[in-house]
Amino acid sequence: MIRTRLATRLLAVAVVTLVGAGACAFDPQAEGGGGGGPVPVGAAEQSTGASGTPGPDRPAPATSSPTTSRSSPTAEPKPSRTAPRPSGSPSPAGCPQGEHQRQVETYLTRLGGFGTVTVDGRQSAADCAAIKRFQRRYDIRPAHGRAGPTTYDVAKRLATTDTDVCGDRPGLTFCVDLTRQTTWVKRDGRVIVKPTVTRTGMAGFRTPAGTFTIDRRNVKEWSNPYEVWLPYWQHFTRGMGFHETTTYLHDGSIGSHGCVNLLHSDAVRYWELGRVGSRVVLVGSRSG
Repeated sequence: MIRTRLATRLLAVAVVTLVGAGACAFDPQAEGGGGGGPVPVGAAEQSTGASGTPGPDRPAPATSSPTTSRSSPTAEPKPSRTAPRPSGSPSPAGCPQGEHQRQVETYLTRLGGFGTVTVDGRQSAADCAAIKRFQRRYDIRPAHGRAGPTTYDVAKRLATTDTDVCGDRPGLTFCVDLTRQTTWVKRDGRVIVKPTVTRTGMAGFRTPAGTFTIDRRNVKEWSNPYEVWLPYWQHFTRGMGFHETTTYLHDGSIGSHGCVNLLHSDAVRYWELGRVGSRVVLVGSRSG
């Protein structure tokens, strides 16, 4: 009888121990446990070192499935898919290689002015620094040195702009290539402001090609139809003119209501050069 009671007590202790272990194993604070409270906003960006500024060039953050968050003890490690770097090539921290590395290197070499670039399709410390300078100059966000789609698109448009398409006219001429969405300034046939980026009319608000004249200027114009301030406004036709952009210039899904949008530094420069009577030549077309 005593032995039976002793055995019963030992069995009960064992059951309690097993149930307790199972409960402790499901730790709501553990990775993949589903607990731990809400994740702070921006935590994903901070963990990758990326800027919190939105932009098309940012690579999508990696995600993991809840069913695979815990590795099996017997599972073999997956091989790395990272492409090996050439021997002796520096690996700059926080400067990933983009899918358009070689093309961007080629166009930056053609444009010049952004530093030493080696056209080999492989990221280096010098390439990274040059791409960052290019991205900062044209407000490509984030400026992290990655040769992504937006960086490639901007570099290609600038490098392939033909500055002769607006002619060699006397005096000052503001030139706009509607097809490439670029703009530059010439004086007496000589380029005095190199091609930079712009954004013109979207579908239904086409910016017309032609030759016009600046007839009204205001350092800060109020737009009645759209209820927004237009900094460094220079009007040239039918309510359209140059002004600093009020949105992210490289958002290709939208456009202006016919105006020629400029980055801040370019809008200031155009304002300094422009006068009532200055010539504006627009060539090509934008589909919308």
